[in-house]
Amino acid sequence: MAVIAHNEAEVKLLARLMRAEAESEGKMGMLMVGNVGVNRVRANCLDFVNIRTVEQMVFQRPGGFEATLYGYFYQAAREIDVQLARRCLKGERFHPATFALWFYNSFEEDCRAQWFGQWNSGRFKSHCFYAPVESENCF
Repeated sequence: MAVIAHNEAEVKLLARLMRAEAESEGKMGMLMVGNVGVNRVRANCLDFVNIRTVEQMVFQRPGGFEATLYGYFYQAAREIDVQLARRCLKGERFHPATFALWFYNSFEEDCRAQWFGQWNSGRFKSHCFYAPVESENCF
């Protein structure tokens, strides 16, 4: 059962986002980016109170995903990307992205302890993940 409502076009949209943002991080990195995307749709806090669909999440401005600004994002989703997106939409979560709402590609050795006031939940390869503090009541 899906944790957020979606249609087939949104599955492919999420798949394209995951690939464009994290293909170099492998399947697990792509799954974690998918977690962040699904979390943004599920969250009812901060920059995400009006985000209720995959499409709104992917194209959110300001604060959305940088990958949507580049041609690579607009390539067709591959079957493996679609399979990974479905796993995220069914609710599979992976630490450190379990409840993360943000990530960035760190070109430094260490992740910042905080990013825009949110605490680092961990790192996977070159991506640093950040989850909202409990007091934000996001989930």
